[in-house]
Amino acid sequence: MLTFDMYYVDMRHMSRDKMDLLQGTLDMLILRLLSTKKRHGYDIAKRIQTVSNNLFKIGQGSLYPALHRLEKKGYIESNWDLTQTGRRAKFYELTDTGRSRIKEERAYWRDFSQAINAILQKG
Repeated sequence: MLTFDMYYVDMRHMSRDKMDLLQGTLDMLILRLLSTKKRHGYDIAKRIQTVSNNLFKIGQGSLYPALHRLEKKGYIESNWDLTQTGRRAKFYELTDTGRSRIKEERAYWRDFSQAINAILQKG
């Protein structure tokens, strides 16, 4: 299982490029999930874990800073609402800027993964 959480990943021996890659990957995953509907933090983390067949686990120490970072960049916005169980939670949704950003990210990751796969197959 890959865990995206400051509490689980030892950042002392990780290069800045690797940290940026992890951060950028998490941001992209969040934007992708919010492209389908507005969600609260716990729902985002659970959905990533479910869709990845439990390969990715997003901890609070990474999720909420990522959500704040994306909101500060103007890619998402938040508001308080009730969950299906009646609990009050902060829900996040994409802005128009976020919709443009996820299109760019998807294109980049498609090209990136094709290049990596080509190298792994033909390398």
